[in-house]
Amino acid sequence: MPPRLRKAALVAHVASSVGWLGAVAAFLSLAITAYNTADEWTMRAAYTTMEIIGWTALLPLSVLTLLTGVIQAIGTPWGLIRHYWVLIKLLITVVATAVLLLYMETLSVLAGAAAQQAPGGIASDILPNFSPILHSAAALLVLFAALGLSIYKPRGLTGLGTPKRKPADAPEIRTTLRVKSSPPAQAGRKDLQRFQDG
Repeated sequence: MPPRLRKAALVAHVASSVGWLGAVAAFLSLAITAYNTADEWTMRAAYTTMEIIGWTALLPLSVLTLLTGVIQAIGTPWGLIRHYWVLIKLLITVVATAVLLLYMETLSVLAGAAAQQAPGGIASDILPNFSPILHSAAALLVLFAALGLSIYKPRGLTGLGTPKRKPADAPEIRTTLRVKSSPPAQAGRKDLQRFQDG
């Protein structure tokens, strides 16, 4: 991947990841407010707002984080499944996105109950609900773990995406054969002298 494209992918990945983390933190603060408030109208507004944040911020940012993370991994020497920290971070993102997608149905039910319920109405048995606090707090911990993996990058290769090493070439053996030779005229004289002496 060209350097400029790699940097653009990195910016998109960091922005979406940090945005996702911030959206979860905002969601958690609303969930805590909705659960603890004594004002029913505040509770209803909080659950309605949580659903809006879920569909317009949490879900899009989680998918964007996953896509940009895959692009970033494939386009760099880290690879997608070559290093343990990248693989674990990928699994964290996939699982977190899947759980969020499944939980959106529950969140819609809670928001619908909050929107339709009149003060003291029939839906008061499911509101307030501790579930949004539990899910958002767990999501926050998981995303912090993924952030830690990105920063510390623990060593370790999985062996799944490691390029195969080529067998080392046999070392070259260089031998130099030195032959002392005399000039042709000198060689002829020495041979003649030997012949005459013999």
